[in-house]
Amino acid sequence: MNVRRYGYGKNKLTKYIKCVIMNTRVSIIHCSDYSNAKDAIKESLNLIGGLEKIISPGNRVLLKPNVLAIRPPEDAVTTHPAVVAAMCELVSEAGGIPIIGDGSGIVKPGSTTTSQAFKASGIEDVASSCGVGLINFETYGYVEVDVPGATQFSRIHISRAILEVDVIISLPKLKTHELTLYTGAVKNFFGTIPQKNRKQAHFLEDRNRFGEAVVDIYSIVKPHLAIMDGVVGMEGNGPANGTPIFTGVIMASYDCVALDVVASELIGIDPLKVPTNKAALSRGFGTEHPEIVGIPLEEVKIRFKRPEGGITAMMPSFLMRILRKQLTVKPFINISSCAFCKACVSNCSAHAIEEVGRSLKINEEKCIQCYCCRELCPKDAVEIKKSLLLKLITRSKS
Repeated sequence: MNVRRYGYGKNKLTKYIKCVIMNTRVSIIHCSDYSNAKDAIKESLNLIGGLEKIISPGNRVLLKPNVLAIRPPEDAVTTHPAVVAAMCELVSEAGGIPIIGDGSGIVKPGSTTTSQAFKASGIEDVASSCGVGLINFETYGYVEVDVPGATQFSRIHISRAILEVDVIISLPKLKTHELTLYTGAVKNFFGTIPQKNRKQAHFLEDRNRFGEAVVDIYSIVKPHLAIMDGVVGMEGNGPANGTPIFTGVIMASYDCVALDVVASELIGIDPLKVPTNKAALSRGFGTEHPEIVGIPLEEVKIRFKRPEGGITAMMPSFLMRILRKQLTVKPFINISSCAFCKACVSNCSAHAIEEVGRSLKINEEKCIQCYCCRELCPKDAVEIKKSLLLKLITRSKS
């Protein structure tokens, strides 16, 4: 390679390569209990270069946790408040001004639920005790922006807070996801857009196109850092209906995609089967082979149970093309558990949920299997129905 042809002398090129490697480095640290979260996060940050690399004194720093729904910390649906509190303290110590912000899913039609989710998750108390601002994206306002190089959304509305701060940090929860198999640092920014745009993304009816839409959002946000709450994750039917599982790790990277590649592999999912990873890498974000520092990946690997709705994404594409109709995973409403709150109706992009008397039913012809109804049902009344062939296949793999 003639380095001067590209405008680099050998010394400059070496520095550039080192910078790229440092930015995509992913640290893994043991954390056995949330009481040790701050020490573990601090260690994980030191391994990749520290907060001082991205924060200057006086910078406004947006901390974006995953506050998906009105759930307590022990359910492992939301980022644990201890992780958020630790980051508030560390950002302040680095001279930054921390701000917490998110926009949850709609649980009750016509209501703003983010404030309730902040309270239930313990994050409202964190903001109060740390004396930091708490922004509800639902009420703070959105700005329409162009998305250069977009594959799905050339224009999109995004939280005004994203455009007002100096530094953005993703604080995801380590979870499986029924549509994208895994959800982490990149998917976390889906919460920065309004419900209308979220529904449009789900209505794309294809996992890969949905992943591309999420990366369109990520390309606008341009986060500076991600800290993964992997002390207690969620396996099975995540992101809201799975089972908490002790994983015992904190992870950090300046590159959200690099972190997601390592985190998905850590829980036993092929990183390239995750639509957001695949879309991001194809656009030049992150790297398929990040450098791992701290605890070796093999030492902390744990196989999470797969989400039922994500089973078909693990199958070869040729098999899915041939057996698409026979390999179905469809949601249905268990009327004995349903509270008739109609949260599923509000969240259904395809308008596939119909009222039949005093009960709700999913129209299978209209259903696009995005699982939003299942994800946001406060009573866990939306269950999964597998085809006979898929039952046989999954039984043989278990």
